[in-house]
Amino acid sequence: MRLGVLDIGSNTGHLLVVDAHAGAAPLPASSYKEPLRLAEHLDPAGMLADSGTAALTAFVANALELAEDKGCEEIYAFATSAVRDATNSEAVLAHVLEHTGADLRVLPGEDEARLTFLAVRRWFGWSSGRLAVFDIGGGSLEIATGADEAPSVAQSLPLGAGRLTREHFVGRRPDPDAVRELRRRIRADLARDAGEVLRAGAPDHAVATSKTFRSLARVCGAAPSAEGQFVRRLLAAEDLEAWIPKLVDMSLDEISGLPGVSAARAHQLVAGALVASAVMDIFEVPELEICPWALREGVLLDRIDRLSVLGG
Repeated sequence: MRLGVLDIGSNTGHLLVVDAHAGAAPLPASSYKEPLRLAEHLDPAGMLADSGTAALTAFVANALELAEDKGCEEIYAFATSAVRDATNSEAVLAHVLEHTGADLRVLPGEDEARLTFLAVRRWFGWSSGRLAVFDIGGGSLEIATGADEAPSVAQSLPLGAGRLTREHFVGRRPDPDAVRELRRRIRADLARDAGEVLRAGAPDHAVATSKTFRSLARVCGAAPSAEGQFVRRLLAAEDLEAWIPKLVDMSLDEISGLPGVSAARAHQLVAGALVASAVMDIFEVPELEICPWALREGVLLDRIDRLSVLGG
């Protein structure tokens, strides 16, 4: 059957259309995305501004039209950190429903971590043993670890690259004092609950997903996307540490000119690099392998599993 996943993230809205059935990997059929930057439309009181709501509503309407054109039988629409954290979240969701008919589900952070973990487990399989999975989004950092398909620990922390950029670097280039203060904050926030993850045991395989980690890995020398999703891509802590001072000294134009970095996300890369570095240090992970599957695939796999049970 043909399914659609409509993912409203803090940075980007993304519709992924796939052909799917139980026992097979979802086969991408179409993709449509727009850089919504919803996290940057939150005002000081935490409300999503009218401009953000309008951009979200227009994107959802266009995505639903495309999904219909592509023959989707079902569409699973969800929103993550930016909408979840907005103080006017209910009003935003009601506006989208009224103008598009889409009933967006707000996905809790722990569910983000759980479903991303499922996608990584299915991609790498049981031979990976105990997994540790890290995902830096625009609004939050998800962490999950475990030896099964469901993680034994799932955490969501407000350490997204977009959120931290907005709070610490808005309107100016990062300076050494701001970088030092953000580095201190990230590591203190991570360390506060790190024991829950560390007590679960050392991972056999440490994995990172999503755009920020993919961009950092590419900057540090990983293979380009043109070489295909089955090429092994690693991000080494040593390489990342060497790059952070360079990124701090670069202009936005210089960062956006780096391999694997889009202009829409260039301003977030320093904050994302500081989070990635802290993750690898505090959890004692010398390198992370990049997984091409993440939350959207996890949502699809979970839904396919449920349909299989109901049908069986």
